[in-house]
Amino acid sequence: MANANVVELNDTNFETVVSSASEPVLVDFWAPWCAPCRMLGPVVDEIATESVGKFKIAKVNVDDSPIVAEKFGIRHIPALLYFKGGEKKDQSLGMTGKAEIVRRLEALA
Repeated sequence: MANANVVELNDTNFETVVSSASEPVLVDFWAPWCAPCRMLGPVVDEIATESVGKFKIAKVNVDDSPIVAEKFGIRHIPALLYFKGGEKKDQSLGMTGKAEIVRRLEALA
């Protein structure tokens, strides 16, 4: 089930959404066939629900949006990219715990 607090990004809307955000943005690069991605998804959804208005949480399905995945050199998933002011500031690859994700987001706030 989709989380209403998570923005679905793609090759068309990525730049506009990320660059126009006034708050830090977490972008989860994932794919439906990726087991670790499916494990991380609920964690990202939980952060989105708990941080409405503080952070913008978004997801990119790399199968559906290969251009944006290539632009950021996404070779392994899950990959979490952290943006502030439209610029990539940080990233974490593979399974990342909730506390670590929140810590990285708060460092950009």
